[in-house]
Amino acid sequence: MEQLAQHGTDPTGAPTASAAASLSELTLPHHAANVRVPTYDRAALTPAVVHFSVGGFHRAHQLVYLDDLAESGCTDWGVVGVGLRSPQMRDALQPQDHLYTVVERSSAGEHARVIGSLIDYLFAPDSPEAVLAVLTDERTRLVTMTITGNAYRIDAGTGRFVPDAAVHADLADPHHPQTLFGYIVEALDVRRRAGLAPFTVLSCDNMQSNGEAARAAVVGFAQLRDPGLAAWIDEQVTFPGSMVDRITPSTSLSDRDEVTRLFGVADRWPVITEPFSQWVLEDSFCNGRPPLEQVGVQFVADVGHHELMKTRLLNGSHSAMGHLGELAGVARVDEFLADPVLGRYVTRLMAREVAPLLPSPDGIDLGEYQQSLLRRFTDPAIGDRLDRLCRRGSSKIPLYVLPSLLTAREQGRPSRLLTLAVAGWCRYLQGTDLAGRPLALADDRAEELGVLARAGGTDPRPLLAVDAVFGDLGRDESFVTALATALRQLEELGVRGAVAYALAEGDAAAVPAPAHSPLSGALLPA
Repeated sequence: MEQLAQHGTDPTGAPTASAAASLSELTLPHHAANVRVPTYDRAALTPAVVHFSVGGFHRAHQLVYLDDLAESGCTDWGVVGVGLRSPQMRDALQPQDHLYTVVERSSAGEHARVIGSLIDYLFAPDSPEAVLAVLTDERTRLVTMTITGNAYRIDAGTGRFVPDAAVHADLADPHHPQTLFGYIVEALDVRRRAGLAPFTVLSCDNMQSNGEAARAAVVGFAQLRDPGLAAWIDEQVTFPGSMVDRITPSTSLSDRDEVTRLFGVADRWPVITEPFSQWVLEDSFCNGRPPLEQVGVQFVADVGHHELMKTRLLNGSHSAMGHLGELAGVARVDEFLADPVLGRYVTRLMAREVAPLLPSPDGIDLGEYQQSLLRRFTDPAIGDRLDRLCRRGSSKIPLYVLPSLLTAREQGRPSRLLTLAVAGWCRYLQGTDLAGRPLALADDRAEELGVLARAGGTDPRPLLAVDAVFGDLGRDESFVTALATALRQLEELGVRGAVAYALAEGDAAAVPAPAHSPLSGALLPA
């Protein structure tokens, strides 16, 4: 669960404008003068969707689409949120009748709206019975999730579900689950026994083949519990793939104060996001589906090319910028892109090393897509922080960067900039930037990987021995050498120097230099 970020001003929580009113169902008429508010009857919303892990992205993305759908007159798809770990979202939303504010921010200005499609929020440890009740309610037809890649517990090599201690605890007491997949499997078993139709399980996580990952996790869990139940789920339940995209920085305390000041809305946890939003869905639902095509969602037979494009270009670039930028002392994405050397790195990374490996989805020009990403990245209004992009690197690097690197090496294509992105993460894991300032590593594996990173220094072999992250890369001697070289260059030349060196090498490879003018040691000007 995300937390309200602490950077920026530290307000007391009291409204900073005298006209501000706390957000609630009763105050919506008051707020309608300043912001867009729901005009539909929220009491008429059918609780048909259950979403696990209600963070900033879900509130800026899926709930906005469903709010648009309700505004169009379709009230069949209200959402019940479920939290498994932290009560913070419950404490923020319940006093507001589960309303919250979304602010679209860009250089062109700010626009705020109140979202009403979330009709309830359950914190599972408070009342697991209530969570099971809503999952087994016949009206529930769709279960969605934004839980991050690591939470699926899928072995990268075999594609199989790997239970952890919490899963084993659920298997020992399946009727009182505590994990996400424990809840889903128990609810599906109850529905099967009652003769009720199952619900669709929809992953909205940024990972390739997220529908297949959700199927592997749910069916894999069920197989450990009851092979007959697993077979029924595999046959009856659908797991659509999806591609989701909307840059949503963490909300800071100063953001909250600014929403109060500008719009007169005292919201405990507003969401700040960009104007752009995209949702591509595989049209595979087993118990009806919301008519989201009416509000801009694209339904396709196979979402694979879309998710590959987005995760490799956007998320891969985010990971590269995050770790290299943090090492260099850069704070924000737009600041990274504004730097002449670092900005050129991102452009070249996408254009020369990632995009040539990708199939182009129908109707999309990859060159135009890259330009649209750069426009979004460079807008200073959104202020996306690099430390946010570094969270859960042990999940993101294997999903967003290493696949491009592996493919490039297999095809004999350039991979210097991708290798530098991996080197940035390896050095980041040591816990300090290149000036010796401490870095806050937000990663479940930070302690384990940090010990290996510090032990190796500029020798990546201790880290590369972690097969769960790197697979066979640690046994590729030419890659080990290339990564060690990149690590040494980061230490000796700094981030900008190492980036400039890699760019110069790439230019030399793209356009052969005269024999009397080698570029192997040339550095681009800062």
